[in-house]
Amino acid sequence: MADVDPEHGGPERVRMNDYSSAKQAYTDTSIMTAPPERLVVMLYDGAIRFLSQSAVAMETGNREIATNRMNRARAIIDHLNLTLDMDQGEISERLRAIYVFCKRHMAEALVHQDPTRLQTVARLLGELRESWNTIATSPELQTAKAA
Repeated sequence: MADVDPEHGGPERVRMNDYSSAKQAYTDTSIMTAPPERLVVMLYDGAIRFLSQSAVAMETGNREIATNRMNRARAIIDHLNLTLDMDQGEISERLRAIYVFCKRHMAEALVHQDPTRLQTVARLLGELRESWNTIATSPELQTAKAA
C-alpha cells in the first residue's frame, strides 16, 4: 500500500478514515454509556453547535447549509421537547415554553435570514446546558447513584 499515490486514495486517506472511524466509535461509546443527565448536556451541545454553524452559513449567504444545520438543531429541540415528563409540573411546562420560543425564533431567523435570532437561541440553550451540566456533575447526584 505504500506505493499508492496519496493524491488518489493512498495511505493518507486511509489514515483519515481510520481516525474518523475511531472518533465515531468513541462518540458512539460515549453516548451509549452516558447517564441520562449527561445525554441531555450532549444534546444541548449538539443543538448549540448546529445553531452556530447555521448562523455562520447564514452570514455568508449559504442558505443550504444554514437550513440543514438549523433543521438538525430543530430535531434536537424537538427531541428534548417530546421527551419532557409533563407529570413533573412547572419545570416541564417552562421548558416546553422555552423550546417553543426557540423554534419560533429559528423559523423567523430562516424567513428573515437573521443570524442574530439563532445566536439568541444558542445563548438561551447555553444557559439551559449549564444548568443541566451542574446537575450532571453534582456530587449529590454521584452519591445518590453510588448508593
